[in-house]
This record gives sequence, C-alpha cells and structure tokens, in this order.
Amino acid sequence: MTTTPAASAEPEPAPEPAERGLRDRKKRETRHRLAHVATLLFIERGFEQVTIAEIAEAAHVSKMTVSNYFPLKEDLVFDAGQSVLDSLARTVRERTPGESALHALRRAYLATLGEQHPLNGRCTPGFARLVHDSPRLRAREREIDEQREAALAAALTEATRAAAEDPTPDLSAAQLACVHRVLHRTARALIRQDTPEDALVERLAELARTAFAVLEPALGGYAIRPANDGA
Repeated sequence: MTTTPAASAEPEPAPEPAERGLRDRKKRETRHRLAHVATLLFIERGFEQVTIAEIAEAAHVSKMTVSNYFPLKEDLVFDAGQSVLDSLARTVRERTPGESALHALRRAYLATLGEQHPLNGRCTPGFARLVHDSPRLRAREREIDEQREAALAAALTEATRAAAEDPTPDLSAAQLACVHRVLHRTARALIRQDTPEDALVERLAELARTAFAVLEPALGGYAIRPANDGA
C-alpha cells in the first residue's frame, strides 16, 4: 500500500505591491460603479422601490457582491463615506498656523462653494430630491451627521489637548457642526428648487458668513493653531 505525501501547509506568498495596487483599484472601481448604478435607479424610481436584486442585475454582479461592498442599502447613496465623516475634522487638522477652528471651517466652506464637495452639501437636483423624499435616507444622513460631529469633537480635543472631562470640544463641535447642517439643508432646498448657480452660491455664501459670525464671539479664538506649529 502506498501513500501520497501530505499537501504543503506553507502559506501562499503575499501578493506583490503592484498586484495589491491593481486589486485595490478594481475594488474602488467596482464600488463606484455599484453606487452609480444604484443611485440612477433610486432617482428614477425611488429608494424604497428598488431592490438589491435589481441593482445587482443592472450592474451585472451577484446580490452577494452588492451586499459585500454595501452592507447597508442606504450607503449605496452615501458612498462618499469616510471623506464626508472626516471632512470637518480634516479641515481643523489642516488649519494654517494662527488660524482658529471656526476660521478654518468658514474659509474652507466658502472656498468649496463652486463645486460639489463633502464640506458644502452641494449635489445634483435628482440626488437632492431622492434624499428628501426618503425617510430612510434622511435618517441615515442624520446618523452620518452625528458621526461627523463626533469626529470633529475628537479633532478639537486633540488640537487643544483638552482633558477627557473637559466638555468644551464637544460643545464647540456641536455648534460648528450645526452651522454645516443648516448650510447643507439650505443648499439642498435651493437645489431642489433648481436655483441658478450664481444665485445658489451667493445665497449660501451670505448665509455662511452670517452663521459663522453668530459663533465668532464664543469660538473665533478657539483652537487657534500655534504660529510655530508647522506639523
């Protein structure tokens, strides 16, 4: 009686950097394509009326593939993900020396008004109407807002080296994030009304200046980046 040698238990070699890069790029492309196909279907028929199976069929993939990339159906719409959650915190982290958190957020918001950007809430009319008409999407967007505010509070805590028991970063983040929620809500309403581009930008810029000015007495000098901090 003969026996065959046992199969090798050696692990598979790790993929080369170029191979990993190709895989990552393909994953990003697949994610973007799924979100794009789904959003078009949602805009055409309504979020609640489109199933995962229909999205998979339109994208020529399996239902499992859609679910693997997007465990929550709502995130097929809000696919920007981390860039939105981190938008306010990143602005604070990247503020210039001598600049406060409020001044950085105001500057960055006004600078992005000419384009769709995670900071300003601008989008297409179809997307604005889609979210407005879906209770589930509005609820998911509120969750994203809460997570973005929490990330901002963490960035302010780090920037000011606040003690764990200090409520100032949380209170400040709540006020600054509220300004952005009002600005986003106003932007979406104007977009749903098909407001011309020039008028849209002008009204949002005016509202932003007013809203940040309201907070200026309390937060204008908060979390100023030291002039010698080049990190």
